[in-house]
Amino acid sequence: MSIPCTTGQHADHDVFAAQCPCRDVLDVLAGKWSALAIGALEEGPQRFGSLQRRLQGISPKVLTNTLRRLELHGFVDRTVYPAVPLHVEYELTKLGRGVSEPLGQLRGWVEVHLDEIRSAADAPACD
Repeated sequence: MSIPCTTGQHADHDVFAAQCPCRDVLDVLAGKWSALAIGALEEGPQRFGSLQRRLQGISPKVLTNTLRRLELHGFVDRTVYPAVPLHVEYELTKLGRGVSEPLGQLRGWVEVHLDEIRSAADAPACD
């Protein structure tokens, strides 16, 4: 399925086409940390430290890179408040809120079906 491009930059949006820019966006959103960061930000604006505590196991470097990519693609806004020390908050944009619902459904689906997935992965392969 392809959707006509409304900006005129190319003919159609088709995620299956090798050169379609949709793939770049899909790459950003399909990452584990992006999906989890967007989920954590559904609760409202948060500071970096709060996000890092919520996303157990993420390093500061990976969280920084994830938030930068999400901001670059318009899913997250970063607001710096002039205080000492600096106060920085991250929050979902309209685009970020829009994609949070399908990502939330995916996260929920994984939690519900995790035991089935693990059982299938542990089953002997058919030759």
